[in-house]
Amino acid sequence: MTSSKTGNKRKLKEIREFRKQVLAWYDRHARILPWRSPPGQKPDPYHVWLSEIMLQQTTVGAVIPYFEKFLRKWPDIKALANAERQDVMSAWAGLGYYTRARNLHTCAKVVLEEMNGIFPEEEKALLALPGIGPYTAAAVSAIAFNKPTNVVDGNIERIMARYFAVTEPLPGIKKKLKAHALALSNKQSERPGDYAQALMDIGAGICTPRTPKCGICPIQAGCKGYNQGIAKDLPARAVKPLKPQRFGFLYWIQDKEGRVLLHRRPEKGLLGGTYGLPTSDWVDASERDNLEHLKHFQEIRFEGDDRKKIRHSFTHFDLELEVRRSAPVKSLKIGKDYFWHRTEDIGDFGFPSVFKKALKLNL
Repeated sequence: MTSSKTGNKRKLKEIREFRKQVLAWYDRHARILPWRSPPGQKPDPYHVWLSEIMLQQTTVGAVIPYFEKFLRKWPDIKALANAERQDVMSAWAGLGYYTRARNLHTCAKVVLEEMNGIFPEEEKALLALPGIGPYTAAAVSAIAFNKPTNVVDGNIERIMARYFAVTEPLPGIKKKLKAHALALSNKQSERPGDYAQALMDIGAGICTPRTPKCGICPIQAGCKGYNQGIAKDLPARAVKPLKPQRFGFLYWIQDKEGRVLLHRRPEKGLLGGTYGLPTSDWVDASERDNLEHLKHFQEIRFEGDDRKKIRHSFTHFDLELEVRRSAPVKSLKIGKDYFWHRTEDIGDFGFPSVFKKALKLNL
């Protein structure tokens, strides 16, 4: 009978071998990304934090131009903290999930004003900062400061599901996958930042969702999913319910001078703090037939080309907006968050994607 002590030694040996294979692969094949330092070199914590906030629920390809733009405008934490909030929101426009941009700016101010511009190194302290959750805290601590944390993103979840042949569906197995990742990462001090990024790269380029390249995978030999011939089917996923549908009006309103009415949305809520075209409330399908214009737009006369539609998908619902174009208005009682702007300069605003789609209709 194998003793517990012998079993633990064997397990530790397996963990070290797994990490050795992962790091050796990374040294040869690490992705070159604008926020990433070469393997073994010290990264810039500001770059790591900025990229991790941007990468939340967003692809690397989409993030790269935004990251580069932010660095050109605000090359360090001090510059970002001292920026105008609306400038940050405009630069973020199109990247989505606008709460991230507000928290990004707030976090920069906290780090500058309360921490002398120096990010904390430990997960617990990072978690206390605005916009930083458990994953981001672990990632920044590991990648920026080489601390042995348990970094688990979607790529790493997929690797764990396949490597350990976890056949139950997501999202119910997230805790189990995180526990498997912890067994391989916890208290292992050899290059934890590179190790986390190596697993991300393996997930992005080899252990891909639909057609994993198992033949060139550095951890193929120990992968239970591969050995059982089920790797490509993992992780299984529970059937997603259909997204709710919402509906509303989008207004293109001009005055006698040809200026267009714009709206600065409230700080809180979806698209909070961004500029865009005015819209009505967004209602569910059951209320669509009773949808009314906002009260300050009810007296406006809309012209006949107002049946153009804009469709946009958010994370939790799909939206359809019917465009309402007005005849030129002489005067309009509007709140302080509405303002007139020259039509030819409207592209200067960093509109969210849903409003960019309206501009493409040649309104």
